Amino acid sequence: MTKIFKNMVPYWRMILVIIALLIVQASGDLLLPQYTSDIIDVGIQNHGIEHILPKKMTEDEFGLSTLYMTDKEEKQWNSSYDKEGKYYVCNVTDKKELSKLDDTFLTAVFLNQRMANMKESEFKALAQKAGISEESFHLKSFTAEDENGKQITYVDTRPMILQMKKAGMMSEAEMKAARKEIEEKMEAVGSGTLFSTGIAYAINCDREAGVDVDGIQTRYLWKEGAKMAGIAFLILGAAVFTGLFASKVGALVGRDLRGKIYNKVMGFSNAEMNHFSTASLITRSTNDVQQIQMVTVVTLRMLLYAPIIGIGGIIKVWNTGAGMGWIIALAVVVIVGFVLLLVSLVMPKFKIMQKLVDGLNLVSREILTGLSVIRAFGREKTEEKRFDEANQKLTRTQLFTNRVMNFMMPGMMMIMYGVVVLITWVASKKIDMGTIQVGELTAFITYAMQIVMAFLMMTAMSIMMPRAGVAAERIDEVLHTESTIREEEHPEKIDSPEGILEFSHVGFRYPGAKHNVLTDISFKAEPGKTTAIIGSTGCGKSTLVNLIPRFYDVTEGQITLDGRDIRKITLEDLRNEIGFVPQKGILFSGTIASNLRFGKEDATEEEMKEASEIAQATEFIEIKKRKYDSSIAQGGSNVSGGQKQRLAIARAIIKKAKILVFDDSFSALDMKTDAALRKALEKKVQHTSVVIVAQRVSTILHADQILVLDEGRIVGKGTHEELLKNCDVYLQIAKSQLSEKELGLSEENIDGKGRE
Repeated sequence: MTKIFKNMVPYWRMILVIIALLIVQASGDLLLPQYTSDIIDVGIQNHGIEHILPKKMTEDEFGLSTLYMTDKEEKQWNSSYDKEGKYYVCNVTDKKELSKLDDTFLTAVFLNQRMANMKESEFKALAQKAGISEESFHLKSFTAEDENGKQITYVDTRPMILQMKKAGMMSEAEMKAARKEIEEKMEAVGSGTLFSTGIAYAINCDREAGVDVDGIQTRYLWKEGAKMAGIAFLILGAAVFTGLFASKVGALVGRDLRGKIYNKVMGFSNAEMNHFSTASLITRSTNDVQQIQMVTVVTLRMLLYAPIIGIGGIIKVWNTGAGMGWIIALAVVVIVGFVLLLVSLVMPKFKIMQKLVDGLNLVSREILTGLSVIRAFGREKTEEKRFDEANQKLTRTQLFTNRVMNFMMPGMMMIMYGVVVLITWVASKKIDMGTIQVGELTAFITYAMQIVMAFLMMTAMSIMMPRAGVAAERIDEVLHTESTIREEEHPEKIDSPEGILEFSHVGFRYPGAKHNVLTDISFKAEPGKTTAIIGSTGCGKSTLVNLIPRFYDVTEGQITLDGRDIRKITLEDLRNEIGFVPQKGILFSGTIASNLRFGKEDATEEEMKEASEIAQATEFIEIKKRKYDSSIAQGGSNVSGGQKQRLAIARAIIKKAKILVFDDSFSALDMKTDAALRKALEKKVQHTSVVIVAQRVSTILHADQILVLDEGRIVGKGTHEELLKNCDVYLQIAKSQLSEKELGLSEENIDGKGRE
């Protein structure tokens, strides 16, 4: 995983901004459930009244309010109110102070409210037991709905208790004993019920004093709703900018990786290219980078957010004191176990999947590039079957992983809804006991979902991370593969290049091979002279010329340019002195002019025309409507093989390098064009060393020096005439292509061994 995260290090400042925005977003998300709880418990159930101290009280009610208070509580209560006319108005406005007073007066206010709202049936039973005559006291009764919506008659017993207290029928000790007895019974009642009863007392007092309780409720709901809307917009802004910055970091990481891979691959020799394969490198630089980019965005957007919201949710749940934390712990254990099961099933498949993608890319690339050959040989069905096999393997693996992964979301939803049901079932008993309120239950469920979702996000990332980890390892493998072609720390400079190329006892074997491909190759190519290389297929001709621009490095001996070992010259300097025409002409999408200028960006139109004339390419360029601005499709698919080869030759000539290398570049040309091209080439490159690999003897008849290769060794060296006399291999090749008359031979001057 460190391979994924290290790509983000350069953008740590932006990541810090993202973390700050996530903290803001999480804070908002954690605040909203509390506001929802307040709206339900305070705004709806308590009519917007937040404290048990009434805002305003009548004189009669104020006199009865201290009935069950201690002397200390009564003194503090009286100091909290100022008399204004017929009413008493609360003079405490500080919310913290009001909260302290709520705790101080909760018991007394609860007792007061209960005595003011005693059921008539309970009062009669109590009066009969105490031997009190109901008619002796003028008590106020009223009808109201109970918690079940049933109409019940209630009696305010406080005037009776006050009269009994004044008449000496009830002493202070008896009052304290009654309070203590009720306090003991209150222990079975939850704090939520006690507080709700106190709020009900404040509401009744305010209404009797003419306070607009409904207006208070409306204002409270609007105020809390506005706060929630503000927080929601803050969350929205934080989420938008988090997504923006996360996407930017992801895009920058993807850009950096693609750039690094490109630069690294551009420095690879043919050995590294053969090791990875083109199809695999394409997958690594596209699909694998995309995996890293996607995981980077998701990591910054979700993985960093999950612990913030999860820890915050746990703190909030703990602070609720609802005693249901064990449900969250159980849910987390179940989620982790469920995800570990899924991961153990799909992890091995992710590694296989990336290799199957490579294989599918390889088959697709081969089919698309070789489409004409496939059609010519009627192999469409066979290639379809080959593609289908590769596709089916990948499809089966992806279907397996997708099917397993598809269990995650419904499984998580089932766990989440199971948690909601369990919380509701446990909380229903607590609500009935008065331990918690409905709003607190709503907030608890929301916090529980946030915690579960946090773990869900982290576990979902645990599924994505392995696949991205595989991609990161594949990319890292490319980035940490050192090219076998290395430059000297202090390279030598060629100030005035002459183009003298010399092979001295050169030997070469491919990496991992047991035997040499080339052995003891020695020759010198000089300016103004043409060195030709000929031999049977597979004798090492192309390998030999690939050593000149250092596509591979020699394993024995040395190659020198103007007396300097080419391994001690920078690749840039070396390749600037070489015009290379590969065996297979390769063109790039663009125009004829852009392809010709590939080796020399500042080439003028006259230089392009001159090079095209030498390469015999003007005959088809000039007939085109846009001439040198004519478009070239990808791979040069809109020109013929011969035209492609001539443009490739012109591209090398326009470079005006000191060494021109033609790797069997004339085989796609007809005999007439071949002869005309070589004749023009001899006139224009008189100060250039020319190395030609050829299959046709007619191409190299007039070469100054011909090397005959056989099984990686030089078996003949000399001019055409010399080799006909001295080299059996060359004579056999020549006789297989040209008649004895064309070769200047006759039966009477050739012995049985093929020599004159």
